Amino acid sequence: MPAITNAPSAAQPGSASRSLENLPGHWVLARMGKRVLRPGGMGLTRRLLAALDIGPADDVVEFAPGLGATARLALAKKPASYTAVERDGAAAETVRRLLAGGVQRCIVGNAEATGLPAARASVVYGEAMLTMHAPAQKAAIAREAFRVLRPGGRYGIHEIALTPDTVDEATKRDILQSLSHSIRVGARPQTLAEWKALFENAGFRVKTIHTAPLHLLEPRRLIQDEGFFRALKFVFNVMRTPEARRRVRGMRGVFRKYAGHLSAVMMVLEKPAG
Repeated sequence: MPAITNAPSAAQPGSASRSLENLPGHWVLARMGKRVLRPGGMGLTRRLLAALDIGPADDVVEFAPGLGATARLALAKKPASYTAVERDGAAAETVRRLLAGGVQRCIVGNAEATGLPAARASVVYGEAMLTMHAPAQKAAIAREAFRVLRPGGRYGIHEIALTPDTVDEATKRDILQSLSHSIRVGARPQTLAEWKALFENAGFRVKTIHTAPLHLLEPRRLIQDEGFFRALKFVFNVMRTPEARRRVRGMRGVFRKYAGHLSAVMMVLEKPAG
């Protein structure tokens, strides 16, 4: 596993005595030792950060930093400031351990209403969080990103997409129900056309789009994201934990069943300068 990510700790969500059977899927994976929890893996995250082109002049805001994997990468770019907005207090404490204080901070708050000043940031990004929100909440988060950004600022997302754009409503409904059941969180991925419309309605211009297979739990992606030995440890932890084994098999089964209709998507949007 690259040194850019941080391992789950006792302070993180999902690490207490709560049953694995009812825990959200991403925290099941975290408790088993998986550290990259993004739908397109670290490869798509790196493409996102490359497209955002963060540099020393940028004021960066990250929505829902989770375990802090992407935060480490963003901080390595030495931005002028970094602010994370995390609604879970325990996760926020984990991220704070990565920060130097001062112009680097993590606040407990909601991405729909961060409380940050308008035109505060030149870069805003969030990964694997919009998919879990209802349409009205997605729109509110997009509007908040637009508000927080300065004119000419960039907004990056890394989420789950449905393919193709013409997928029928019955299939879409089956996918959403199966995903939500397997990960124990209401999952609402959208088609690429719907994602684009969401951000254009909020005032953004689409700059960059890339997709990747949703291979989060496939052996090759596990090794790419975690490294051989950490991937092996994750598999070992899952195999010796019956509840985790059932949950991971269920999630992977849904990903494989709907592989032709599910992908990861990365987009970079721009707030118009004029």
